[in-house]
Amino acid sequence: MIGQARSRTSFENWLEKIKRADWRRPEDIYDTFDSADLLGNGSDRVVFDIAGNSFRMIAKYWFGLSKVHLYIKWIGTHAEYTDLCRRKQQYSIDIF
Repeated sequence: MIGQARSRTSFENWLEKIKRADWRRPEDIYDTFDSADLLGNGSDRVVFDIAGNSFRMIAKYWFGLSKVHLYIKWIGTHAEYTDLCRRKQQYSIDIF
């Protein structure tokens, strides 16, 4: 139960930070989340660490004229993310 509460709080904190973010380019994501990883290969994807790196979230980003749009592509445990990477699916997974 404690793990669920911590996870929920961590996701809520992530959402609050997103609401206040003022990003103009992908590198600005680091100003809000210094542990984020921008994926390469032209994927326009970022990986966020959630709940002390217990979970990973993959989002696709698109920078419009006045704001950034994030599209959640996948959420899972750190171990599940490691498996995605092993299968090189972090660039193309699209579950949501």
